[in-house]
Amino acid sequence: MNGTAGTATHRTVIVVGSGPTGLLLAGDLATAGVAVTLVEKRPRGISNLSRAFGVHARTLEQLDARGLADELLTTGDTLTGLRLFRHLSLDLSTLPSRFPFLLVTPQYEVERLLERRARDAGVEFAYESEVVGLRQDDEGVDLDLRGADGTVVTRRAAYVVGADGHRSAVREAIGLDFPGVSVIKSLILADVRLARKPEGVLTVDGRGDTFAMIASFGDGWYRVMGWNRRNEVSDDAPLDLDEVREITRRALGTDYGMHDARWLSRFHSDERQAPRYRVGRVFLAGDAAHIHSPAGGQGMNTGLQDAANLSWKLAAVVQGRAAERLLDSYESERHPVGRAVLRSSGGLVRLARARNPLLRAVRTLVAAFVDLVPPVRRKVLGQLTGIGYAYPAPRGAHRLTGTRVPDFALRDGRLHEALRGGRFVLITPCAYEGPGARDGRLTVGRWAGDRRTTVLVRPDGYVAWAAERADTADIEEAVVRALTGRTAARRGTPSPSW
Repeated sequence: MNGTAGTATHRTVIVVGSGPTGLLLAGDLATAGVAVTLVEKRPRGISNLSRAFGVHARTLEQLDARGLADELLTTGDTLTGLRLFRHLSLDLSTLPSRFPFLLVTPQYEVERLLERRARDAGVEFAYESEVVGLRQDDEGVDLDLRGADGTVVTRRAAYVVGADGHRSAVREAIGLDFPGVSVIKSLILADVRLARKPEGVLTVDGRGDTFAMIASFGDGWYRVMGWNRRNEVSDDAPLDLDEVREITRRALGTDYGMHDARWLSRFHSDERQAPRYRVGRVFLAGDAAHIHSPAGGQGMNTGLQDAANLSWKLAAVVQGRAAERLLDSYESERHPVGRAVLRSSGGLVRLARARNPLLRAVRTLVAAFVDLVPPVRRKVLGQLTGIGYAYPAPRGAHRLTGTRVPDFALRDGRLHEALRGGRFVLITPCAYEGPGARDGRLTVGRWAGDRRTTVLVRPDGYVAWAAERADTADIEEAVVRALTGRTAARRGTPSPSW
């Protein structure tokens, strides 16, 4: 299929990779009315043998804003506390969120819900299609795809998003490096059944040169992850259940009678980040943009946040509702978050693997410091769960600008319910019937209480603009600027944050 500039292709997007990041992004775009093709190298069908198993609070909030969180909660178990090392426990129940816990559920359950949503929204799926070439010009992108029979076809779109994993063909095609290092050379993964049930949803410990973790999927299957520092071999080295049992026994004191492994895998863990998330009309998201150690379970969650940030911006630009420069804010907002995740997860795994007595002493001191200093503990929890990240705000902007908005109660429902239309939400104590409200591009809500702050919330749940006791003219100016990115701010009022 070939397209040319000036045809309907200037309003289409191709997303490469049907993992969680690609599925959320494609579903958001299609829901907003953008024509989307989702390209996947694998045959049709979601693999139930996936690495991720934890869904953090901020991701659940994003899924709630899409009407998916409550259903996902039925697929797993919740965990209100996490233990890092042997000296530090984090209480997730204190999180200022509707979801003060970690949901332990396999990645394929997340994919199942996101794929259903994408299909219902009209996303076109192109399976067994491998990216073998990419060219772009000022008006679009040509993507060469090789099918299962070896035939190469070219598809054209206004924009392309590479969400195709750490070996991203899209990233390679646009010439971006993926610098970084390996932090763990040989991790083992297995999905097994157990003869004896562990006490909690998540069991983690390390002894000597071994580490192991067991997580319950809630359906009788358990995910086992571990490593043996004395047996670091290549990814393609054979792995059998006996080795998994041995590592688990050494790290946890028992293997819980594990049997009937349905999946065994060996892999290495890298820390890498692309220097840019955008090259012209091509974007990177998820593992194609950044990968890191599994410590903290932040991989899939960070990718989903990438998708939530990019999707509404891309939809607005493709449909001509916002200036093209809005797309620059995707990299400026998400690249620092990806870098922070690399640092935090890398720090955790290095402290966990510490062998030197001095480093172990440092680990103990760090754990004690986090445990005893509430602001530090809140920051650690915020980074781990994703709710603590904020985006840069213009100079002179309201202190709330760029911050995540909790799921406030409104007079008519909750904020996350108001966000389900994929639109901006204006929460104000006064009546507003100006631009945006009249044409359906803006949802207007009223505080449930007597709060006087006016807050304009972006479709991804972050504050675009806020003011205390704003008048109608100020609100109108902020709304127009947020919806179009074109109108200059009046009377020196800071522009909305992107």
